[in-house]
Amino acid sequence: MAPTRIALLLLALASSRTVSSTGQALGGPDTVIVHSGALTLHALLWRPVGAGPFPAVFFNHGSGHGIRAPSGDYDEHPMEWQAGVLGPVFARHGYLFFFLFRRGTGLSEEGTNSSDRWDSVLAASGEDARNRLQLQVLETVELDDALAGLTVLRGRPDVDVHHIAVAGHSFGGSLTLLMAARDSTLRAAVVFSGSARTWPRSPALRARLLDAVARTVTPVFFLFAANDYSVAPGEALAAEMARLGKPYRLRIYPPVGQTAPEGHGFVHSCVTTWEPDVFSFLGPLMH
Repeated sequence: MAPTRIALLLLALASSRTVSSTGQALGGPDTVIVHSGALTLHALLWRPVGAGPFPAVFFNHGSGHGIRAPSGDYDEHPMEWQAGVLGPVFARHGYLFFFLFRRGTGLSEEGTNSSDRWDSVLAASGEDARNRLQLQVLETVELDDALAGLTVLRGRPDVDVHHIAVAGHSFGGSLTLLMAARDSTLRAAVVFSGSARTWPRSPALRARLLDAVARTVTPVFFLFAANDYSVAPGEALAAEMARLGKPYRLRIYPPVGQTAPEGHGFVHSCVTTWEPDVFSFLGPLMH
């Protein structure tokens, strides 16, 4: 991303700064550099009011470049906008919020966007090949980027390293589950619309995520709108955690909008719907 575009983005985000319940301005967003292998990535970070260290939430965005409009084209809300919706909400509730732009996405221009790769494979070789590549990048380069970001977050002096949660939307929800299975120190995981589009058509992804929840000791909260592409992943993964006696919550909200893309994007469009549930879940685990 050109320096001018970054400067304009940060100016726009700063001008919309929200305030805490005490009336004090929340901190951020600040840009943070993350090195993932040879790539230089960027994250945006919001802080609560106060000196810290703070409990922190690491957020995994979905695939693509932004929220898709019902037509299938990208609308006016890119990943930077998504970060700007969510960051102040978590900071207002007392959490440092870290939104990493993985390779080829948003502020992180280096590397190839993974969804561009699997869209090309879909066009050339069909859905099975696309699903194989999606699972491959989920477990390798995308997970590498996320873990590199988590390492940077843990190294910050304003972060309470004993109280870090991971959250994610869509493909980022799948990534969140892999991170929780890998890292037993994470205090909580929040999964918005996780794998709603791919779950019905990729048996390998289903098996991988079922294995992830079987391995995790981290409490997980699954959230969907009823008109998402599918709520089956939340139901199946929650059922598996229940069978194994693992801590979880599942919430399926009423439909949001009229289409599956609108339901899929409820994390950004209907913050007040999920906000009380998510923070009542996080509260006892993060403080």
